[in-house]
Amino acid sequence: MSNALIESVNLDVTMSCVIKKLLPMENGEAKSPQTEEETVAIGSEPTYPRPRLVFHTQLAHGSPTGRISGFTNVKELYAKIAEVFNISASEILFCTLNSHKVDMQKLLGGQIGLEDFIFAHVRGETKEVEVTKTEDALGLTITDNGAGYAFIKRIKEGSTIDQLKTVCVGDHIEAINDQSIVGCRHYEVAKMLKEQPRGVPFTLRLVEPKKAFDMIGMRTRAPKSSEGKMVNGKETLRLRSRGSATVQETPDEFEEQATKKVDDLLESYMGIRDLELATTIVEAGKDKKNPDDFAEALDSVLGDFAFPDVFLFDVWGAIGDVKNGRI
Repeated sequence: MSNALIESVNLDVTMSCVIKKLLPMENGEAKSPQTEEETVAIGSEPTYPRPRLVFHTQLAHGSPTGRISGFTNVKELYAKIAEVFNISASEILFCTLNSHKVDMQKLLGGQIGLEDFIFAHVRGETKEVEVTKTEDALGLTITDNGAGYAFIKRIKEGSTIDQLKTVCVGDHIEAINDQSIVGCRHYEVAKMLKEQPRGVPFTLRLVEPKKAFDMIGMRTRAPKSSEGKMVNGKETLRLRSRGSATVQETPDEFEEQATKKVDDLLESYMGIRDLELATTIVEAGKDKKNPDDFAEALDSVLGDFAFPDVFLFDVWGAIGDVKNGRI
Protein backbone atom coordinates (compact mmCIF):
# COMPACT_ATOMS: atom_id res chain seq x y z
CA MET A 1 0.00 0.00 0.00
CA SER A 2 1.43 3.44 -0.95
CA ASN A 3 2.24 6.08 1.67
CA ALA A 4 -0.28 8.45 0.06
CA LEU A 5 -3.05 5.90 0.50
CA ILE A 6 -2.05 5.21 4.10
CA GLU A 7 -2.08 8.92 4.92
CA SER A 8 -5.60 9.23 3.52
CA VAL A 9 -7.00 6.97 6.24
CA ASN A 10 -8.15 8.92 9.32
CA LEU A 11 -7.78 6.78 12.45
CA ASP A 12 -9.55 9.25 14.76
CA VAL A 13 -12.70 7.42 15.86
CA THR A 14 -14.44 10.64 16.77
CA MET A 15 -14.51 11.81 13.17
CA SER A 16 -16.86 10.69 10.43
CA CYS A 17 -15.52 8.73 7.54
CA VAL A 18 -16.98 8.02 4.13
CA ILE A 19 -17.43 4.36 3.29
CA LYS A 20 -17.77 3.55 -0.38
CA LYS A 21 -20.31 0.86 -1.16
CA LEU A 22 -19.13 -2.05 -3.27
CA LEU A 23 -21.06 -2.14 -6.51
CA PRO A 24 -22.78 -5.48 -7.24
CA MET A 25 -22.05 -7.04 -10.61
CA GLU A 26 -24.62 -8.13 -13.14
CA ASN A 27 -23.62 -9.71 -16.47
CA GLY A 28 -20.10 -8.58 -15.91
CA GLU A 29 -21.07 -4.91 -15.43
CA ALA A 30 -21.42 -2.85 -12.28
CA LYS A 31 -25.03 -2.07 -11.32
CA SER A 32 -25.88 1.53 -10.50
CA PRO A 33 -26.24 1.96 -6.72
CA GLN A 34 -29.11 3.86 -5.14
CA THR A 35 -26.62 5.79 -3.05
CA GLU A 36 -22.94 5.92 -3.95
CA GLU A 37 -21.71 6.75 -0.49
CA GLU A 38 -22.95 7.07 3.03
CA THR A 39 -21.52 8.83 6.06
CA VAL A 40 -20.96 6.73 9.17
CA ALA A 41 -20.22 8.39 12.51
CA ILE A 42 -17.51 6.13 13.95
CA GLY A 43 -17.69 5.82 17.74
CA SER A 44 -21.03 7.69 18.04
CA GLU A 45 -23.91 6.36 20.12
CA PRO A 46 -26.55 4.53 18.06
CA THR A 47 -29.96 6.16 17.93
CA TYR A 48 -33.16 4.20 18.34
CA PRO A 49 -36.70 5.23 17.34
CA ARG A 50 -39.11 6.07 20.15
CA PRO A 51 -41.62 3.32 20.93
CA ARG A 52 -44.94 3.57 19.09
CA LEU A 53 -47.54 5.37 21.17
CA VAL A 54 -50.77 3.41 21.59
CA PHE A 55 -53.92 4.85 23.17
CA HIS A 56 -57.10 3.12 24.29
CA THR A 57 -60.44 4.49 23.14
CA GLN A 58 -64.19 3.90 23.34
CA LEU A 59 -67.30 5.54 21.94
CA ALA A 60 -68.72 7.62 24.79
CA HIS A 61 -72.24 6.19 24.49
CA GLY A 62 -70.83 2.68 24.87
CA SER A 63 -68.59 0.34 22.89
CA PRO A 64 -65.82 -2.21 23.25
CA THR A 65 -62.32 -0.85 23.81
CA GLY A 66 -60.20 -0.10 20.76
CA ARG A 67 -56.52 0.76 20.31
CA ILE A 68 -55.23 3.58 18.11
CA SER A 69 -51.81 4.91 17.17
CA GLY A 70 -49.97 6.75 14.42
CA PHE A 71 -51.83 10.10 14.46
CA THR A 72 -50.21 13.55 14.54
CA ASN A 73 -53.22 15.90 14.73
CA VAL A 74 -56.88 15.89 15.68
CA LYS A 75 -58.19 15.06 12.20
CA GLU A 76 -55.92 12.02 12.01
CA LEU A 77 -56.98 11.04 15.54
CA TYR A 78 -60.65 11.09 14.51
CA ALA A 79 -59.84 9.06 11.40
CA LYS A 80 -58.09 6.41 13.52
CA ILE A 81 -61.03 6.20 15.95
CA ALA A 82 -63.49 5.98 13.05
CA GLU A 83 -61.47 3.16 11.50
CA VAL A 84 -61.48 1.15 14.74
CA PHE A 85 -65.26 1.41 15.20
CA ASN A 86 -66.19 1.28 11.50
CA ILE A 87 -67.87 4.68 11.45
CA SER A 88 -67.29 7.87 9.48
CA ALA A 89 -64.89 10.39 11.00
CA SER A 90 -67.54 13.06 10.35
CA GLU A 91 -69.72 11.35 12.96
CA ILE A 92 -67.32 12.38 15.77
CA LEU A 93 -68.24 15.67 17.43
CA PHE A 94 -65.46 15.84 20.03
CA CYS A 95 -63.49 13.71 22.47
CA THR A 96 -63.08 13.74 26.23
CA LEU A 97 -60.26 12.26 28.27
CA ASN A 98 -60.82 9.70 31.05
CA SER A 99 -64.58 10.34 31.19
CA HIS A 100 -67.46 9.25 28.96
CA LYS A 101 -69.56 12.19 30.17
CA VAL A 102 -70.05 15.48 28.32
CA ASP A 103 -67.61 17.18 30.68
CA MET A 104 -65.95 20.26 29.22
CA GLN A 105 -63.26 20.10 31.90
CA LYS A 106 -62.18 16.78 30.35
CA LEU A 107 -62.33 17.99 26.76
CA LEU A 108 -59.49 16.83 24.52
CA GLY A 109 -57.51 19.86 23.48
CA GLY A 110 -53.97 20.04 22.22
CA GLN A 111 -52.42 17.61 24.68
CA ILE A 112 -53.04 13.97 25.59
CA GLY A 113 -51.38 12.36 28.58
CA LEU A 114 -49.66 9.13 27.65
CA GLU A 115 -51.93 7.24 30.07
CA ASP A 116 -55.16 9.03 29.02
CA PHE A 117 -58.20 7.06 27.84
CA ILE A 118 -59.98 8.71 24.89
CA PHE A 119 -63.79 8.76 24.65
CA ALA A 120 -65.30 9.82 21.33
CA HIS A 121 -68.70 11.54 21.36
CA VAL A 122 -70.60 10.96 18.13
CA ARG A 123 -73.59 12.61 16.48
CA GLY A 124 -76.95 12.06 18.12
CA GLU A 125 -80.29 13.75 17.49
CA THR A 126 -80.65 16.96 15.47
CA LYS A 127 -82.83 19.77 16.80
CA GLU A 128 -83.79 23.28 15.72
CA VAL A 129 -84.24 26.11 18.18
CA GLU A 130 -85.60 29.60 17.57
CA VAL A 131 -83.67 32.27 19.46
CA THR A 132 -84.42 35.97 19.98
CA LYS A 133 -81.65 38.11 21.44
CA THR A 134 -82.83 40.28 24.30
CA GLU A 135 -79.34 41.62 25.00
CA ASP A 136 -76.07 41.91 23.10
CA ALA A 137 -74.59 38.67 24.44
CA LEU A 138 -76.37 35.34 24.10
CA GLY A 139 -74.46 33.84 27.00
CA LEU A 140 -72.68 31.18 24.94
CA THR A 141 -69.02 30.21 24.96
CA ILE A 142 -67.99 28.44 21.75
CA THR A 143 -65.11 26.08 21.08
CA ASP A 144 -64.37 23.70 18.21
CA ASN A 145 -63.04 20.20 17.76
CA GLY A 146 -60.16 21.11 15.45
CA ALA A 147 -61.83 19.27 12.59
CA GLY A 148 -64.57 21.66 11.46
CA TYR A 149 -67.23 21.36 14.19
CA ALA A 150 -68.00 24.24 16.55
CA PHE A 151 -69.93 23.41 19.71
CA ILE A 152 -71.15 24.92 22.95
CA LYS A 153 -68.67 24.75 25.80
CA ARG A 154 -70.42 26.91 28.38
CA ILE A 155 -73.81 28.56 28.95
CA LYS A 156 -73.95 31.58 31.22
CA GLU A 157 -76.52 31.29 33.97
CA GLY A 158 -79.48 33.60 33.51
CA SER A 159 -78.59 34.39 29.89
CA THR A 160 -80.84 34.28 26.82
CA ILE A 161 -79.63 30.79 25.90
CA ASP A 162 -79.97 29.59 29.50
CA GLN A 163 -83.73 30.16 29.21
CA LEU A 164 -83.88 27.66 26.33
CA LYS A 165 -83.58 24.33 28.10
CA THR A 166 -83.30 22.39 24.85
CA VAL A 167 -79.87 23.97 24.23
CA CYS A 168 -77.14 22.10 26.09
CA VAL A 169 -73.41 22.15 26.65
CA GLY A 170 -71.81 19.85 24.08
CA ASP A 171 -74.34 20.64 21.32
CA HIS A 172 -72.68 21.09 17.91
CA ILE A 173 -73.88 24.22 16.10
CA GLU A 174 -74.47 22.92 12.57
CA ALA A 175 -76.27 25.89 11.03
CA ILE A 176 -77.47 29.44 11.73
CA ASN A 177 -80.64 30.36 9.83
CA ASP A 178 -80.14 27.30 7.59
CA GLN A 179 -76.64 28.49 6.66
CA SER A 180 -74.21 25.67 7.35
CA ILE A 181 -71.24 26.62 9.51
CA VAL A 182 -69.50 23.26 9.31
CA GLY A 183 -65.83 24.00 8.71
CA CYS A 184 -65.92 27.36 10.49
CA ARG A 185 -63.60 28.02 13.42
CA HIS A 186 -65.02 28.86 16.86
CA TYR A 187 -64.18 32.57 16.64
CA GLU A 188 -65.99 32.83 13.29
CA VAL A 189 -69.12 31.24 14.75
CA ALA A 190 -68.95 33.47 17.83
CA LYS A 191 -68.73 36.52 15.55
CA MET A 192 -71.78 35.38 13.53
CA LEU A 193 -73.83 34.95 16.69
CA LYS A 194 -72.72 38.30 18.05
CA GLU A 195 -73.82 39.99 14.82
CA GLN A 196 -77.39 38.68 15.06
CA PRO A 197 -79.64 41.73 15.67
CA ARG A 198 -81.56 42.13 18.91
CA GLY A 199 -85.28 41.46 18.76
CA VAL A 200 -85.10 39.52 15.49
CA PRO A 201 -85.64 35.74 15.80
CA PHE A 202 -83.07 33.42 14.23
CA THR A 203 -82.76 29.65 14.10
CA LEU A 204 -79.99 27.40 15.39
CA ARG A 205 -79.69 23.87 14.06
CA LEU A 206 -77.95 21.82 16.75
CA VAL A 207 -76.67 18.26 16.93
CA GLU A 208 -76.42 16.76 20.40
CA PRO A 209 -73.93 14.03 21.36
CA LYS A 210 -75.40 10.53 21.24
CA LYS A 211 -76.67 9.46 24.62
CA ALA A 212 -75.92 6.14 26.30
CA PHE A 213 -78.73 3.72 27.05
CA ASP A 214 -78.45 -0.06 27.21
CA MET A 215 -74.99 0.05 25.62
CA ILE A 216 -73.51 1.69 28.69
CA GLY A 217 -72.93 -1.74 30.23
CA MET A 218 -70.48 -2.56 27.46
CA ARG A 219 -67.86 -0.17 28.78
CA THR A 220 -64.72 -1.89 29.94
CA ARG A 221 -61.50 -0.68 31.42
CA ALA A 222 -58.38 -0.66 29.28
CA PRO A 223 -56.30 -3.81 29.54
CA LYS A 224 -53.28 -3.38 31.77
CA SER A 225 -50.74 -3.66 29.02
CA SER A 226 -47.88 -1.36 28.14
CA GLU A 227 -47.20 -3.08 24.83
CA GLY A 228 -46.17 -0.50 22.27
CA LYS A 229 -46.62 2.38 24.68
CA MET A 230 -44.28 4.59 26.65
CA VAL A 231 -45.50 4.71 30.23
CA ASN A 232 -44.48 8.00 31.76
CA GLY A 233 -47.03 10.11 33.59
CA LYS A 234 -44.87 13.22 33.24
CA GLU A 235 -45.16 13.33 29.45
CA THR A 236 -47.96 14.26 27.09
CA LEU A 237 -48.55 13.98 23.37
CA ARG A 238 -48.89 17.54 22.03
CA LEU A 239 -51.15 17.74 18.98
CA ARG A 240 -50.44 20.75 16.77
CA SER A 241 -52.62 22.30 14.10
CA ARG A 242 -49.43 22.90 12.10
CA GLY A 243 -46.61 20.41 12.12
CA SER A 244 -46.18 16.99 13.67
CA ALA A 245 -47.25 15.89 17.12
CA THR A 246 -44.50 15.79 19.74
CA VAL A 247 -44.02 14.07 23.07
CA GLN A 248 -43.12 16.66 25.68
CA GLU A 249 -43.00 17.20 29.41
CA THR A 250 -46.22 18.02 31.22
CA PRO A 251 -46.61 21.82 31.41
CA ASP A 252 -45.09 23.38 34.53
CA GLU A 253 -47.03 25.48 37.03
CA PHE A 254 -46.30 28.75 35.18
CA GLU A 255 -47.51 27.38 31.86
CA GLU A 256 -50.66 25.92 33.41
CA GLN A 257 -51.60 29.15 35.21
CA ALA A 258 -50.74 31.39 32.26
CA THR A 259 -52.66 29.18 29.82
CA LYS A 260 -55.74 29.20 32.05
CA LYS A 261 -55.59 32.99 32.34
CA VAL A 262 -55.23 33.44 28.57
CA ASP A 263 -58.12 31.02 27.98
CA ASP A 264 -60.24 33.19 30.31
CA LEU A 265 -59.29 36.26 28.25
CA LEU A 266 -60.22 34.48 25.01
CA GLU A 267 -63.67 33.86 26.46
CA SER A 268 -64.00 37.42 27.70
CA TYR A 269 -62.94 39.08 24.42
CA MET A 270 -64.00 36.58 21.77
CA GLY A 271 -66.57 34.27 23.36
CA ILE A 272 -64.46 31.17 22.76
CA ARG A 273 -62.55 28.62 24.83
CA ASP A 274 -59.49 26.95 23.30
CA LEU A 275 -56.67 25.56 25.46
CA GLU A 276 -54.53 24.72 22.42
CA LEU A 277 -54.81 28.32 21.20
CA ALA A 278 -54.09 29.63 24.71
CA THR A 279 -51.05 27.36 24.98
CA THR A 280 -49.70 28.62 21.66
CA ILE A 281 -50.15 32.23 22.82
CA VAL A 282 -48.30 31.56 26.08
CA GLU A 283 -45.47 29.83 24.22
CA ALA A 284 -45.15 32.85 21.92
CA GLY A 285 -44.95 35.29 24.84
CA LYS A 286 -43.20 33.61 27.74
CA ASP A 287 -39.65 34.49 26.62
CA LYS A 288 -40.35 37.90 25.08
CA LYS A 289 -38.97 41.08 26.69
CA ASN A 290 -41.63 43.60 25.64
CA PRO A 291 -45.17 43.68 24.21
CA ASP A 292 -43.99 44.68 20.72
CA ASP A 293 -41.83 41.56 20.42
CA PHE A 294 -44.74 39.51 21.76
CA ALA A 295 -47.18 40.98 19.22
CA GLU A 296 -44.72 40.30 16.38
CA ALA A 297 -44.18 36.70 17.51
CA LEU A 298 -47.92 36.12 17.87
CA ASP A 299 -48.63 37.56 14.44
CA SER A 300 -46.10 35.17 12.88
CA VAL A 301 -47.92 32.08 14.19
CA LEU A 302 -51.53 33.30 14.60
CA GLY A 303 -51.86 36.17 12.15
CA ASP A 304 -55.21 34.91 10.87
CA PHE A 305 -56.89 35.79 14.16
CA ALA A 306 -56.12 39.54 13.93
CA PHE A 307 -56.30 39.97 17.71
CA PRO A 308 -57.19 43.52 18.86
CA ASP A 309 -54.42 45.51 20.55
CA VAL A 310 -56.29 45.73 23.85
CA PHE A 311 -56.49 41.92 23.98
CA LEU A 312 -52.75 41.60 23.30
CA PHE A 313 -51.89 44.04 26.08
CA ASP A 314 -54.12 42.22 28.55
CA VAL A 315 -52.56 38.88 27.56
CA TRP A 316 -49.06 40.33 27.91
CA GLY A 317 -49.99 41.66 31.34
CA ALA A 318 -51.48 38.32 32.41
CA ILE A 319 -48.37 36.40 31.36
CA GLY A 320 -46.22 38.91 33.24
CA ASP A 321 -48.38 38.67 36.35
CA VAL A 322 -48.11 34.87 36.41
CA LYS A 323 -44.38 34.97 35.71
CA ASN A 324 -43.80 37.41 38.58
CA GLY A 325 -46.07 35.61 41.04
CA ARG A 326 -48.77 38.29 41.14
CA ILE A 327 -51.51 35.74 40.35
